[in-house]
Amino acid sequence: MAICFQFQSPLKPINFPSSTTKKVPIFKCKASFSTTTTTELEPVFTSVKSFAPATVANLGPGFDFLGAAVDGLGDFVSLSIDPSVSPGHVTISEISGSSKLSPNPLFNCAGIAAIATMKMLNVRSFGLSLKLEKGLPLGSGLGSSAASAAAAAVAVNELFGAKLGVDQLVLAGLESEAKVSGYHADNIAPAVMGGFVLIKSYDPLELKPLIFPQNQELFFILVSPEFEAPTKKMRAALPAEIGMPHHVWNCSQAGALVASVLEGDVVGLGKALSSDKIVEPKRAPLIPGMEAVKKAAIKAGAFGCTISGAGPTAVAVIDNEEEGKKIGQKMVEAFLEEGHLRSVAMVKKLDRVGARLIEGVPR
Repeated sequence: MAICFQFQSPLKPINFPSSTTKKVPIFKCKASFSTTTTTELEPVFTSVKSFAPATVANLGPGFDFLGAAVDGLGDFVSLSIDPSVSPGHVTISEISGSSKLSPNPLFNCAGIAAIATMKMLNVRSFGLSLKLEKGLPLGSGLGSSAASAAAAAVAVNELFGAKLGVDQLVLAGLESEAKVSGYHADNIAPAVMGGFVLIKSYDPLELKPLIFPQNQELFFILVSPEFEAPTKKMRAALPAEIGMPHHVWNCSQAGALVASVLEGDVVGLGKALSSDKIVEPKRAPLIPGMEAVKKAAIKAGAFGCTISGAGPTAVAVIDNEEEGKKIGQKMVEAFLEEGHLRSVAMVKKLDRVGARLIEGVPR
C-alpha cells in the first residue's frame, strides 16, 4: 500500500555540554506541517538504517511534559530509494517483531512519520521502501510507537542529507503519535533527542533538554509484565478535573524532579518520581500488582518507582547496576505474587544520544 508524502529539516547529533553552567538551548517550532524546503532535495544515500530508543514518559508527576530515553532498547528502520514505488510515496515492505501492525503507511507509526518527514523535505521525485524492526512490544509503556516514528523520521531525513532539525523531527513524530495515542511529546521528544526532555509548550512546540551530569550514575530498572495497557485506554482513566491541593503538589514535585535531574541527584529524582498524586493513583489499580511492585521496589532499596508512561511497565531508579538487578528481581516476584503476572526485569542506563543513523550506503 503506497501513500503520499507529507513534511520537514537535518538531524545533526546534539552534543550537549556535560556542565550545566552553559546555557541549554530551547527548541521552538510552530506546530505546522507545511513544507520546510522550497527546492527538492537529492538523496545522498541509496539506503539507510536508523535506530530510536525506548522512552520513559511522565516520570511520575510530569504527565505529558517530561520524558527520558533508555539505552539498549528500541526500534530499527531500514529505508531505501525504490524505483518501483510511485514518486513522493512510501511503502512498508516488511515488519518484523510484531504481527499486529498494519503495513498500510497511513495506519503505521513509522509510515505516518516517514510521510510527514517527506513532506517537510519536499520529496516528490523519489519513492521509498521501508522496513520496520520492532524491538519494543506494543502497549508496554516504553514508547513503542514513538520509537518507530522517531527511527522513521530520522531515516528519511538522513537519506536526504539531514536537512531537518530535531524540533522538526519531533513534529513529524507528533503527527504519528496524535493518530495512535494522542498529541503528547513526552515519548517522541526524548526518542529523537535522547536524555531527559521537558516539553515547555505544545503551541508553539518548545523543547528543553535537561542535562543529567555525565559523571553521575543513573540506572532505570524496568519491569514489564505480560499484560497490555493500551495508551488510549489508560488515558481514558484519568480524571477530567483535579483539586487545587493535588495540582500544587504535583507541580512542586515536577519542579523537584527537574532540579534533581540537573543536579544529578538520583535520590531526589527517585523521591519525586514516586510522588504523583494525580495520574498514577488512577492507573495503578488497572495494572494487576502494580501497587505491590512499587512497594517492593522501594523496600528493596530503589530511590523511587512509578508507572512508565501509560504502563504496564514499572520503572524504578537507582545509582548502582548490581543493586538494580536485585531490586528488579523483587519487583518480578511482586508482579507474580500479587498480580499473578509473569514479568521480565531489565536494568538500563540513560540514552544520551537519541535517534540516530546506524548505517548508510552512499548514492
